[in-house]
Amino acid sequence: MSKAIKKVMAEFLDEEAKKNKDIVVLCSDSRGSGGLGDYAQAHSDQFVEVGIAEQNLVGISAGLASAGKRPFAVSPASFLSTRSMEQAKVDVAYSHNNVKLIGISGGVSYGALGMTHHSATDIATMGSIPGLRIYFPSDQYLTKALMKELVQDDNPAYIRIGRNAVEDVYDDGKLDFSMDKAVTVKDGGDLTIIACGEMVYEAKKAAEKLEAEGKSIRVLDMYCLKPLDKEAVLKAAHETKGILTVEEHCPYGGLGAMVAQLTAADKPVMVHSLTLPDAPVVTGESADIFHYYGLDADGIAMAAREML
Repeated sequence: MSKAIKKVMAEFLDEEAKKNKDIVVLCSDSRGSGGLGDYAQAHSDQFVEVGIAEQNLVGISAGLASAGKRPFAVSPASFLSTRSMEQAKVDVAYSHNNVKLIGISGGVSYGALGMTHHSATDIATMGSIPGLRIYFPSDQYLTKALMKELVQDDNPAYIRIGRNAVEDVYDDGKLDFSMDKAVTVKDGGDLTIIACGEMVYEAKKAAEKLEAEGKSIRVLDMYCLKPLDKEAVLKAAHETKGILTVEEHCPYGGLGAMVAQLTAADKPVMVHSLTLPDAPVVTGESADIFHYYGLDADGIAMAAREML
């Protein structure tokens, strides 16, 4: 079954807002893109429309957090992670304000709108801010589990979600979730594929293709990019022949860079990274773009075969 993560997020916030009047959702003219139209109608006293002013969105959210509210600032990831980076750095992280920054329509999900609307650098930019955690959930079940944790804790975070419906990685009720720990989607001993966000489903399908060929593939869902689950990465480095990372991000400062840096220092192993290019990407639907750059199941399987 496929479901848009933004819908899961909106439904969760709607239910939580009924129970906790301190929850406030803020948008930058993005309630439609975020699937928050129903929330805004049902909770008008717990909703703030800032308009196309991302810096104000984050600053106001920080102010509300400092007054005891629990704000969720929802804005396109491409703008939230660039236009308001200073506010995220100073007003939120440095000031220790409990703001959850939710970057919607992440990666290349805006498709033909091009580089201005793509967020292919947000792991690098937002991850460089001290005190700001980074999460890229992969499907509806992991999103629910993550949101349950985030709505209760008191630390700021950046969460990137896509625009379109995504296929389920997990079966309902069978997700073994621990906060800030990578989820083992499949176990294996030949090669490890570490993926995040929408790439996890493609990695899982690639592993199934490779298993049909007699290869044993481990797949890790590294939804927690910061803090990175170092234990899971080093375990994979010790137990498998190499690591293939897959991310909807540029080559610099992302998942692959972090995994390579960690393994180079603690357990040298072959690491290959599949990423978007260091250039404006081709235009098209997400699936077309993934296929073009080898980020779909076929491309991932091909890269894994070459490593093995």
